[in-house]
Amino acid sequence: MASSKLQAFWNHPAGPKTIHFWAPTFKWGISIANVADFAKPHEKISYPQQVVIACTGIIWSRYSMVITPKNWNLFSVSVVMSGTGLYQLSRKIRKDYFSDDEKEATAASLE
Repeated sequence: MASSKLQAFWNHPAGPKTIHFWAPTFKWGISIANVADFAKPHEKISYPQQVVIACTGIIWSRYSMVITPKNWNLFSVSVVMSGTGLYQLSRKIRKDYFSDDEKEATAASLE
């Protein structure tokens, strides 16, 4: 039974013998790096980079569901990619525009 499932996976149109498997698999590296960047201070987060990561994830997650065969590896990595990009953007926006620390520092410097 396990060998038949492995054989089906191996011979799948989006299986390991095709680029349709390996491109999304390596794309996980970008998502993992973005998760590792959660520890970065908000000053080091790049708006353009995170917008591109979020948009790429959104676009490719939709695309992965309309192509034949459906590529679940591409879908899952794209959902994670868009999620991490949107989270990083929310962190940056909260700190840049809604942070109380910055308002207090500005008020103290004016006194």
